[in-house]
Amino acid sequence: MHLRVIATAIAAAAAGAVVLAAAPASAAQDSTVYVVHGIPGQPVDVYVNGEKTLPDFQPAKVAGPLELPAGAYDIALTTPGGDPANPLLKVDGAQIPGGANLSLVAHLTADGKPALTPFVNDTSKVAAGKVRLVVRHTAAAPGVDVRAGGTPVFEGLTNPKEAKGDVDAGTVNADVVLAGTDDVVLGPTDLRLAEGSATIVYAIGSAEDKTLAITSQVLTGLHSAPGGVPAGSGGLADSGRPAWLYPVAGMGLLLLLTGAGAAVRRSAIAGRR
Repeated sequence: MHLRVIATAIAAAAAGAVVLAAAPASAAQDSTVYVVHGIPGQPVDVYVNGEKTLPDFQPAKVAGPLELPAGAYDIALTTPGGDPANPLLKVDGAQIPGGANLSLVAHLTADGKPALTPFVNDTSKVAAGKVRLVVRHTAAAPGVDVRAGGTPVFEGLTNPKEAKGDVDAGTVNADVVLAGTDDVVLGPTDLRLAEGSATIVYAIGSAEDKTLAITSQVLTGLHSAPGGVPAGSGGLADSGRPAWLYPVAGMGLLLLLTGAGAAVRRSAIAGRR
């Protein structure tokens, strides 16, 4: 699925991590929409259909989720407190489909022009012990390879493409190099990938302006249903979508079982009295 929406903001790209729970659409015709600010320059106010929706939206930040009905939207970006009648950029009639989970990324194209690119977030379930890792190239930079422990796992990734794979949960030491080389342009950094989530990593900024950075988005709640957890080892696959937080579902189950056991013991003691 590809939406045609061109928009911008100008941002001082700084690395950052944002944790966001995956939210299902509240109605069949609504879409869950996140907005990612990844352009070097300045904060902006974002107007949707004439209403200020995201005031003072900062670089390298993720906003949302917004629940938007399917339809056409007019999007305008201004300086903070600026007049929407005199925007930095305006796009009329941007089409939002129904029932989707999207991230709209304000970023630079490969040749440095501002754009807003939609990505469809993969919120399908992951197997037990797995996490979905997604890398999105949204920087003014040439093609890159993404490496884990020095070994390329996503190769030849270009703007505005993505790559994804379901991998083992845990900590991965990752870096980004120019495609086919060992020239590191981002990282290395330790990515903590939590079971049952999706971690989306965005390369943002400009190589020429030396503002390359990473920001991230995390979607939670992708655990497989108990009793229906698929086995097997998920491999890496091209095209992609996203985690930086610790899983708590197991702890909740443990507390539930502990409480149930205590109740049974109390009942048995009462019966002997």
